[in-house]
Amino acid sequence: MAVMLGGLFGMVQAQAKPATILVLGDSLSAEYGLPRGMGWVALLERRLQSEKLPFTVVNASISGDTTAGGRSRLSALLAQHQPAVVVIELGGNDALRGLPLSSTREHLQAMTHAARATGAKVLLAGMQVPPNYGRDYAQQFAAMFATVAQENQAALVPFLLQGIADGTDPLALFQSDRIHPRAEAHPRILDNVWPTLRKLLR
Repeated sequence: MAVMLGGLFGMVQAQAKPATILVLGDSLSAEYGLPRGMGWVALLERRLQSEKLPFTVVNASISGDTTAGGRSRLSALLAQHQPAVVVIELGGNDALRGLPLSSTREHLQAMTHAARATGAKVLLAGMQVPPNYGRDYAQQFAAMFATVAQENQAALVPFLLQGIADGTDPLALFQSDRIHPRAEAHPRILDNVWPTLRKLLR
């Protein structure tokens, strides 16, 4: 009887252990220019706690990172944290550096495939570029995230900065560099991510 009870207790402990959400992103997720704890990933942790959802968050975001950088880091992160969900928020710096769309797409494909191969669910956070990049490039860049998500059965947030970068006065919610959102914008970023992410947590 004692052995049976001990085994049941161990099963309960194992079931109670929080699953991990791994966020692999760039400065938009790494709290660039913000006080610690004000970025959308930190707000996500607090929302999970407030809703008593059994998940913990690992923020593996690095300011300035590209899809190539994320791809090079992902394998070790998957092995270390064994996440149930992987949020990939990368690609903006590829556009800023003028990297070929084909390589960005290839890296996103590889990361999504690698994460899903471990059994993790994947959410791609889409990005858009300003009109000065050219209409064709901007359309292809935005569509790339949807294509990768569809081909790899990943969830998609079409535009991470919706309601922030496309508002009537978009610069009002950005820092002086006009690239990184102010702290006031990060609750909206979380609101953009949350409905899609919440479905993956079931």
